[in-house]
Amino acid sequence: MRNPGHATRGSYAPPSPAGTLTAESADGGRLHVEVFGPSGAPAVVLSHGWTCSTAFWAAQVRALAPDHRVITYDQRGHGRSPAPAQLDGYTTDVLADDLEAVLAATLEPGEKAVLVGHSMGGMTFMAASGRAGFKEHAGAVLLCSTGSSGLVAGSEVLPMRAGPLRTRLTAAVLGARAPLGPVTPAGKRVLKYGVMGPGSTPEQVDACARIVHACPTPVRYGWSRVLERLALDEGVTTITAPTAVIVGTADRLTPVAHARAIAGALPHCVGLTELPGLGHMTPIEAPAAVTARIRDLVTTHVLPLQVKETS
Repeated sequence: MRNPGHATRGSYAPPSPAGTLTAESADGGRLHVEVFGPSGAPAVVLSHGWTCSTAFWAAQVRALAPDHRVITYDQRGHGRSPAPAQLDGYTTDVLADDLEAVLAATLEPGEKAVLVGHSMGGMTFMAASGRAGFKEHAGAVLLCSTGSSGLVAGSEVLPMRAGPLRTRLTAAVLGARAPLGPVTPAGKRVLKYGVMGPGSTPEQVDACARIVHACPTPVRYGWSRVLERLALDEGVTTITAPTAVIVGTADRLTPVAHARAIAGALPHCVGLTELPGLGHMTPIEAPAAVTARIRDLVTTHVLPLQVKETS
């Protein structure tokens, strides 16, 4: 049976959007965008990570859509967004271009939103932080389980001592061109070990596995090459909006040291939350905690701006 790319029942099954649209990026690339919730409500933009899709945010969308306008989009080559035609189309500049296109297509001029990025989604914000579109619309930012550089060397996915050998082997594993194949019990055990905490539930593991296994192999490989060379430390220092950071203490892919470094480098950090025992997939592993942080950022940093504009 073909993997549908997401859970089909339960809290991690993606709800139907109020509307969809296509945003056109700077190079003509097309991004699939979904919009949920009432028009005029405070806006939240969700940017998923490597090998994921809009379905990754199902729990946040369900919780926020009754009183927020929630915008999700498929990163280039993921979900329903077409892949770059060439390998040189995978760059952090492309990620930034795509984000700007989505913001321009979904937000009013000058409208502020809470921008939430998980893993590569957070890296997208770092790549775009100096862009006019990002500065125009970032009322506050939440960075979940992400890093700005040294991802392969710092990864703890392989149970080995840190060093050149582990770095080379990690790069080979993360950048493997072999297809992941169907979702199987063995595949779910491997995924849970690599990117989720030991306490993650079977429902959470299944939801993540369906999403990750649906990512096309060439796309997984193309973006893995970008992550291997990632150098976005400067981008962290130019995120001037109030920014919160969340990480799981059992994150093997982007260990907690990355989050602490980012929090220390941000010009306006409004808190680092370390979730005990959680892995890399924090929005799925701890949906209530991530959603609560988003709500807090909306209430503290976006709603006061809206009140000020209308007064």
